[in-house]
Amino acid sequence: MEKLKILVVDDESRMRKLVRDFLVKNNFEVVEAEDGEQALDIFYADKDIALIILDVMMPRMNGWEVCREIRESSKVPIIMLTAKGDESDELQGFDLGVDEYISKPFSPKILVARVEAILRRTSGRNLNDVIEKGGIVIDKAAHRVTIDGKDIELSFKEFELLTYFVENAGLALSREKILNHVWNYDYFGDARTIDTHVKKLRSKMGDKGEYIKTIWGMGYKFEV
Repeated sequence: MEKLKILVVDDESRMRKLVRDFLVKNNFEVVEAEDGEQALDIFYADKDIALIILDVMMPRMNGWEVCREIRESSKVPIIMLTAKGDESDELQGFDLGVDEYISKPFSPKILVARVEAILRRTSGRNLNDVIEKGGIVIDKAAHRVTIDGKDIELSFKEFELLTYFVENAGLALSREKILNHVWNYDYFGDARTIDTHVKKLRSKMGDKGEYIKTIWGMGYKFEV
């Protein structure tokens, strides 16, 4: 599937790099602008931009002005970034047709999740529905897993757990993190739920079960 292109506009190079790195890691193409005028030049020259992440406070031309001009000719989704948590700013953004509004400092993972949600809604495309790692193919839309081409039957939670592991391959994941992401509740001290599911998941995965490594005293890591 071709990568969707995102324009990131911010006068701080460190902020652009942070956002770009997370978007690229999640299979997006990124173009950058360091001020409002450059953003408009890029936007009018490149007809493939699927979404704009736009900082409010910038030299030469601020984010509101850029947004106002783009909205005269385009409905491209816009996410505004601002250092202010002022409600009037937020209302002004929505009045101008901003799709999402995120205050700095923010979690890059949350930003990526918002980007994906908006693009699913506006483009009608399912992003990153199929992921593959080490012969394991996960089709999230179909809720189907194949290992070396063979279907394996997983419960809903086993499927969610394997997906979380594969999407975070190479990262050490604490039991707290796994509970928060897969079970969606805070950790209250009983890790047996996770350990039981991991044990069942490993057995269903056959030899590939070895990819789920135990980190003693902490949690697990998926490593091919």
